[in-house]
Amino acid sequence: MGERRYRITSFIIGGLILVFAIMAILVNITPLGDSAWMRAFFGVSALNFTLRASVPLILGAMCGILCERTGIINIGIEGMMLAGAFAAFVAKTSTNGWPLLASLLFGVLAALVTGGLMGLLHGVFSIRYRMDQIISGTVLIILAAGLTAYLFDRDAVAEGKFGTIALPGLSQIPVLGEVLFTNPPLTYTALILVAVIHVALFHTRWGLRSRACGEHPRAADTVGINVNRFRYMNTILGGMLAGLAGGFLVLEAVGQFQEGMTAGRGFISLAAMIFGNWMPFGAMGAALLFGYTQALQNELLLAGVTTVPRQFVSMIPYLVTIIAVSGFVGRVRPPAAEGKVYETEGGSE
Repeated sequence: MGERRYRITSFIIGGLILVFAIMAILVNITPLGDSAWMRAFFGVSALNFTLRASVPLILGAMCGILCERTGIINIGIEGMMLAGAFAAFVAKTSTNGWPLLASLLFGVLAALVTGGLMGLLHGVFSIRYRMDQIISGTVLIILAAGLTAYLFDRDAVAEGKFGTIALPGLSQIPVLGEVLFTNPPLTYTALILVAVIHVALFHTRWGLRSRACGEHPRAADTVGINVNRFRYMNTILGGMLAGLAGGFLVLEAVGQFQEGMTAGRGFISLAAMIFGNWMPFGAMGAALLFGYTQALQNELLLAGVTTVPRQFVSMIPYLVTIIAVSGFVGRVRPPAAEGKVYETEGGSE
């Protein structure tokens, strides 16, 4: 029944994406684009903003999937993102004198390492010290918010960020080429990672063992799988992806660091993960939906919509997130051993 429901949902989502793509092409190459409302909903600027807004949500959702598929609840994605953003900013400002590409790549490396260390810390709290995983994630958020605010040098300036790369041939496709195939490298990386993680989780031995650790760790242990080792590994990998999401904000989107700049993206990533039923492509679809609501909010405000109060327009992304998650809670099934501490027969890790 669950598999059948997932296939029906995937078919519906695929159909909606196809309809949306057709509308976007029509609006941008036919007189339909003369309507301000149609441009707000389907214009190239709205689609570009959707993708930019979705990238950190996609990476954050992938972080949650890697962690929770092995049984570790991770609500600390927000803190991991913020720490990764700060590390990328510090690395970039420290190497402004380097060639731009080398400096940016060093910033990416700093974001990955910092996110991985945050993931390791969450793993130590959750596995080694058996702390409640919700509390552990909350500690990470508070820790990242406090440390970054305290250490942030407001006079520091990061010089330069990743530019767009147009893929030969593909970027010439009307509308879709400009939206999907003319982007900076971290955007391409996020989209590729979704496919890589899907294949890894469902078509490799590592993925099978990871999912076994989240569904039935005792059975996994009896066939020789080190459950806690896999949980450590995936929590670190997930932390690296969340750190990369923060690095995206500094090195590709904004170009600078601001206190609390993640602005709840970690929690929206969790919502995307749940809405996507802990599946990489499902989570990406949910992230794109939430990103689109942010783009719609932005386009309506830029268009000077006055028939609806500005405050209500600004509420759109958060309302959609709440409605989506509240509507699906109880209809999706998380990994069976999620949040449960696992001890081997001998009581050791």
